[in-house]
Amino acid sequence: MNPTRPEPQDRLDHSVDDSADESSATPGRGIPSTSSRAPEPEPLTVHGPARVIAVANQKGGVGKTTSTINLGAALAEYGRKVLLVDFDPQGALSVGLGVQPHQLEATVYNLLMERDVEVDEVLQDTGVENMDLLPSNIDLSAAEVQLVTEVGREQALGRSLKRFLPDYDVVLIDCQPSLGLLTINALSCADEVLIPLACEFFSLRGVALLMDTIDKVTDRLNPDLRLLGVLATMFDTRTLHTKEVHDRVVEAFGDKVFDAVINRTIKFPETTVAGEPITVWAPNSHAAASYRMLAREVIAR
Repeated sequence: MNPTRPEPQDRLDHSVDDSADESSATPGRGIPSTSSRAPEPEPLTVHGPARVIAVANQKGGVGKTTSTINLGAALAEYGRKVLLVDFDPQGALSVGLGVQPHQLEATVYNLLMERDVEVDEVLQDTGVENMDLLPSNIDLSAAEVQLVTEVGREQALGRSLKRFLPDYDVVLIDCQPSLGLLTINALSCADEVLIPLACEFFSLRGVALLMDTIDKVTDRLNPDLRLLGVLATMFDTRTLHTKEVHDRVVEAFGDKVFDAVINRTIKFPETTVAGEPITVWAPNSHAAASYRMLAREVIAR
């Protein structure tokens, strides 16, 4: 038994909303509601080929990994086959799903750098139905150096992912918090980019650099790349600053801002310890409902 993993009784106790974090939310500010942009999705009769979504922001601590895990789990709940790609050498996405990166014999690094690696050697079961994982660890940091001398270095990830696309409906790539070669690889093979943006002033300032990088990738490497949307995260209903930043995001991006808003909550650190998505750990919480709403919006777009 994992000593850091809460016992089943604790999990039952956490399946209800945490009033200290979420009960003060106001309509349109983190409380999921029905939306014309987020109808209940139709069930799928066939799967694939996958749409590839890069979850990117060069600023760390904005909820990028958390959003990748929980959006993936919510999409899986709606019957979509989902592949999560941990493309950060820190391996936070893998850890968040209960995988210990330092114990892995093969990771996404091996897919990138070794031609004879089989899919089954790398693919991990997340424990969530319809959702699989390509894990990562510190080995991936070497890829950024090794790829510099490779021909077509910006398309290395795209070449590796081609074999997976027929079997999934959505591939979510969790990018590292930088605009280096690994992130360029993710943007080069993606159909769309989703930007988690913390409702804080410094996060808003940094997004201009990310948009400039996306424009350059679109011009030079991937003309089909488009902005899927901006997700407001870490929304704190108790502060005027958070609301002002959210209003500025809406002013800047218009209808590209998702209706779903992710509130601050203590549940997200708990899910990392549990190694489960919030939709499993606290399925009745506002946070879980927000990610389900986000999933409906992503499907609708």
